[in-house]
Amino acid sequence: MEPHVLTDKNQVPTEEVILSHIGQSKSFWESIFKYIHEDHPDFAEQWKFYKDGNCWLLKVTRKSKTIFWLSIIRDAFRITFYFGDKAEPAIMDSAISGKLKDEFLNGKRYGKVRGITLTIKNNRDIEYVKSLITVKLGIK
Repeated sequence: MEPHVLTDKNQVPTEEVILSHIGQSKSFWESIFKYIHEDHPDFAEQWKFYKDGNCWLLKVTRKSKTIFWLSIIRDAFRITFYFGDKAEPAIMDSAISGKLKDEFLNGKRYGKVRGITLTIKNNRDIEYVKSLITVKLGIK
């Protein structure tokens, strides 16, 4: 896996800093955040420096529910969703790729949850993010 780039705890991730790292992925970044801000205006975004991973992560939430985590890597960014077992049927019925479904089914467990991580590289990945947001919001 590509290492994170936002490892200076004194450099808060501004849009300028982020765009300088993600390069050609800028249009995908803009597309995802346009979707979030237009379709889910109640989502909150918070950057925080995490000592355990030695990097800045963006946590996107709705009220107290974490929707996903976002990290910046060289020339791209990754989004990770965590789901419990009860999300499995919805994930299997979703429009995400078989590879991502397998990642969830066979993924490492962190307590009661498993993750799905997407490195955003094309418009299809954006559609997968939208599908996983829908799954996340559908879980009670």
